[in-house]
Amino acid sequence: MADVINVSVNLEAFSQAISAIQALRSSVSRVFDCLKDGMRNKETLEGREKAFIAHFQDNLHSVNRDLNELERLSNLVGKPSENHPLHNSGLLSLDPVQDKTPLYSQLLQAYKWSNKLQYHAGLASGLLNQQSLKRSANQMGVSAKRRPKAQPTTLVLPPQYVDDVINRIDRMFPEMSIQLSRPNGTSAMLLVTLGKVLKVIVVMRSLFIDRTIVKGYNENVYTEDGKLDIWSKSNYQVFQKVTDHATTALLHYQLPQMPDVVVRSFMTWLRSYIKLFQAPCQRCGKFLQDGLPPTWRDFRTLEAFHDTCRQ
Repeated sequence: MADVINVSVNLEAFSQAISAIQALRSSVSRVFDCLKDGMRNKETLEGREKAFIAHFQDNLHSVNRDLNELERLSNLVGKPSENHPLHNSGLLSLDPVQDKTPLYSQLLQAYKWSNKLQYHAGLASGLLNQQSLKRSANQMGVSAKRRPKAQPTTLVLPPQYVDDVINRIDRMFPEMSIQLSRPNGTSAMLLVTLGKVLKVIVVMRSLFIDRTIVKGYNENVYTEDGKLDIWSKSNYQVFQKVTDHATTALLHYQLPQMPDVVVRSFMTWLRSYIKLFQAPCQRCGKFLQDGLPPTWRDFRTLEAFHDTCRQ
């Protein structure tokens, strides 16, 4: 984004010009000091006159030399651009009563805001133009009969491939056991047991995780007919919290092109709960807060936090 005022100034020459101004002021001060002191420290009148004239001439030469140097540097400094972005309204900055009439500062702030708005609008337009979401009137009028949408290939993966992915993940984590079943056809359901801490029911659609329910290690996870209970919640508040966090994790780990990576990432995150009741909060350092352990696990570092400490 362009600056508000375009100034082409040689900063090095500007710094030297400031030093030259200081030297010129010093030499002029020496001239007046010489005139103020007059003829002193000489016994004869002729000697005092000669010394005064010589000293005065040296000071005048110094003033002339410093003045020439300042003129040379002033040509190198450059001049600000005359094209002010606010045009004639820039003359309002010359108003000495800024507290009573802050019109220029308000105009300048509005100009900056409009510049930023235009810049970000250009970025958003470029990003939207890259997406293939446009539908012209001709396309909608001509194609009365639309072609059926192609189903994503990730939703129709063969069951054998899903079994291989789950088995590889099961071998990755010794403290985690995964039991796979298909009570309703091709859709898989997983019963994940994490040590002696908790059990997780994972409902899958191919390699996409649809739902997770976290329960305690000693809680019953089956219905009366022997199927996994995918509807009832845990009786303990701590595992209800973990269930909510697991649902949030499903929304975080999204990569439709590589669903096996998503499942592996989610299982890696879930494995961090192996020390649910042993790890302290990384912010407050406490094990319990409102009677609950740190139930949140960071998606990137897997560190433990209380639900209120993570914000």
